[in-house]
Amino acid sequence: MPLINIILTPAEFEYYNISTNDNIIVVIDIFRATSTIVTALANGAKSVIPVSSIDEARRLKANGFLVAGEKNGIPLDGFDFGNSPLDFLNIEKIKNKDIAITTTNGTQAIQVAKNKGEILIGSFLNHDAVAEYILNQNKNVILLCAGWKNKFNLEDFVFAGSLTHYLYSTKKFELDSDSALLGYLTFDRSRRKLKEFLNMASHKKRLENLNLEADIDFCLSINKYSVVPKLINDKIILG
Repeated sequence: MPLINIILTPAEFEYYNISTNDNIIVVIDIFRATSTIVTALANGAKSVIPVSSIDEARRLKANGFLVAGEKNGIPLDGFDFGNSPLDFLNIEKIKNKDIAITTTNGTQAIQVAKNKGEILIGSFLNHDAVAEYILNQNKNVILLCAGWKNKFNLEDFVFAGSLTHYLYSTKKFELDSDSALLGYLTFDRSRRKLKEFLNMASHKKRLENLNLEADIDFCLSINKYSVVPKLINDKIILG
């Protein structure tokens, strides 16, 4: 029976000794990178290319790519977009475009997970689409939370707990760690008042201090899109 693990931050990834590619790894950065990537692809972007550094993104911009990104929540000078999903609702601007993105946490988590399994991009916006895809694969599942600069983030963990709850409740998966068990229990206790529960999250408060309340509300929208973004050959595309 396939196993479910939740990894709390990218810094912990190496301790799980993931030595096989026969895994599905869901990268999670609810506020905001994975929500932004899902939104861009759902609204017509051809691909999203996660890059590790601002300089690498600027090199791609010089080669004609659209670029998006932020540092510490602040949009970067000279970039076409920040890291807000609301920037990617203009379909005409992004349709059939390749968009490079660099962020403080989410794109770093993607880089950590590369070549360790099939990488999916998860958010509340595409929750059920990702869950149903996983159900059909019969593979071990690793839910990788991006966190904040390698520190634990509540919203990423609650989403990981939500996916765990969905999958485990089918009785087709087993929990493989205490973090997976705690994720399951946390979501089970918080799901009826999810937004109220996440009001306490530190990163939510950080974004509110940047006047990004609209981003927060959008990122907590459930099942807005039925898409499953995958990382294939260094580009995230729709599966």
